[in-house]
Amino acid sequence: MTKEVRVRYAPSPTGFLHIGGARTALFNYLYAKHHNGKFIVRIEDTDIERNVEGGEASQLDNLRWLGIIPDESIDIGGPYAPYRQMERLDIYKKHAEELLERGIAYKCFCTSEELEASREAQKANGVAAPTYDGKCRHLTADEVAAKEAAGIPYTIRMRVPADVTYKFTDLVRGEVTFESKDIGDWVVVKANGIPTYNYAVVLDDHFMDITHVFRGEEHLSNTPKQMMIFDAFGWAYPAYGHMTLIVNEERKKLSKRDETIIQFVAQYKDLGYLPEAMFNFFALLGWSPEGEEEIFSHDEFVTMFDEKRLSKSPSMFDKTKLTWMNNQYIKKLSREDVVALALPHLQKAGVLPMELTAEQQAWAAELIGLYHEQMSYGAEIVELSSLFFTEEIAYNDEAKEVLAGETVPAVMAAFKAQLEALDAFDAESIKAAIKAVQKETGAKGKNLFMPIRVVTTGQTHGPELPNAIALIGKEKAIARVEKFAN
Repeated sequence: MTKEVRVRYAPSPTGFLHIGGARTALFNYLYAKHHNGKFIVRIEDTDIERNVEGGEASQLDNLRWLGIIPDESIDIGGPYAPYRQMERLDIYKKHAEELLERGIAYKCFCTSEELEASREAQKANGVAAPTYDGKCRHLTADEVAAKEAAGIPYTIRMRVPADVTYKFTDLVRGEVTFESKDIGDWVVVKANGIPTYNYAVVLDDHFMDITHVFRGEEHLSNTPKQMMIFDAFGWAYPAYGHMTLIVNEERKKLSKRDETIIQFVAQYKDLGYLPEAMFNFFALLGWSPEGEEEIFSHDEFVTMFDEKRLSKSPSMFDKTKLTWMNNQYIKKLSREDVVALALPHLQKAGVLPMELTAEQQAWAAELIGLYHEQMSYGAEIVELSSLFFTEEIAYNDEAKEVLAGETVPAVMAAFKAQLEALDAFDAESIKAAIKAVQKETGAKGKNLFMPIRVVTTGQTHGPELPNAIALIGKEKAIARVEKFAN
C-alpha cells in the first residue's frame, strides 16, 4: 500500500505572507491535492526575537484568501498537533538529550566573541566559508561538568561525521551531493534551550509523517544537515524538491527590499486583485503546463499538476502579465461583483461618500461599468475614473492639438446648444445631440467626436462618449464647454 502523501508549508511568523512563501505553499498544496494527500501548515516560531505581531495571522488568512486551504494547521488542529514549534519544545529537548548521550552531539561553551575571532582568523587564512573550529568537540566529561558547575552557558552542536557524502535525488534538480568535510559542527540547540531550524524541522517532519518537501532554492544547503539528524535516529528522509529563485524583470533575485515589485499578498488583496487570478499567476511562477493556455481554474491546476514540469531556471515575476491575467478574471465578473470590487476604492479615495444613497449607488455602478473591461485591479478605478471627479481640467499637448482644429469652436457652440435643450440627459439623448451637431456643422469622425471628448472629459481616449457625458451630468458638462469657450 502506497503511503499517503503529506506535505507541509512551515512559515516563520517573522513577517507577512509574501510572494515566495505563497508560491511555496501553493506548489506543496497542488502536489498534495493532485495525489489525494494532505496539506499541513505549521508555524516555525522559534525565532522569538524576530517574530512580528500579526505575522501568524497574515500567513493563515492570506493563504485561505488565495484558496490554499490546509487540512491541518494551528487553527483547525489535526492528529499531529501541536502545529506550533514553541509548543513542541519537550520533543526537541528529549531527542537532543539522546543525541548527547550517544555522543552524536556535544555541549559547546564557546562565547560569541570566541566564535567571531575564529571566523576572522579562518578568513585571514583564506578560508572562504569558515566553519566551527571544533574547540569544544573533545572536552572530557570532567571538563564539561566543571564548565556547567561554573554556570557557563552552552549550545548543543552536532558532531558532523568525517568523510561522508550526502546524496539525494532532488525532485526538481536531479542528483545533488554534499560532502561532510564542508560542513562544520553546527548548533542543534541554542544557549536559551530553543532548537535551531535545521534540527527542529527534522523532528517535525518525521513525527508528522511528512513525505515530500517542496521549498525554495535557498534551503538546498540546509539539506545535508537535516539528513544528518534523520540518519542519527535511523529515520527515512522525505523526498526533497528545491524550487528555483524568483527574479525581477532585471533578472535579479527578488528581495523583500525590492521596491519595484509589490511583495506581500495582503497588498494585492488591498489593491483589488482577485484571489483566483493570484492563484493562477503564482502557479505559473516556476511551473508550466503543457500547451500555450495560461488561464486555468483551481481544480484544473490540481488535476494537471506534475512536479516534473517545475522549472530548473529562475522564474521572472512579470508585473505586466499579472495585471493582464487579473484583467482577464475581472472581465468575467458580473456587474454586481465588479462594483463590489471597485466601489470601496472610490470611497477610500474620498471621491464618493462611505454611505451612499440609492441614486449615488446607481450612478457609481454605471461609472464602474464603463471601465469593467479595462480595469486590471480594483484600485485602478480611482485613476481610470478621475475625469468624473475633477473640477479643473488641464489639457495635455495631445488635447491642445485637438482643440486647435479650425472647426472646433463651431462644433462646441452647437454641442452646447444641444446639451442645453435636452430634457432627458442620458446616453441615447446625448448620442442624438452629437448627431444633430454633425448635421448642423458638417463635422464628422475625429473632427466631431474628438473635440467633444476632450472638452467634456479632458481626455483624448476613454469610455463610450455618450455614456461618459451622461455620467458627468448636464450641469458639469455644460460648465466645461463654457469654460473652453471662454
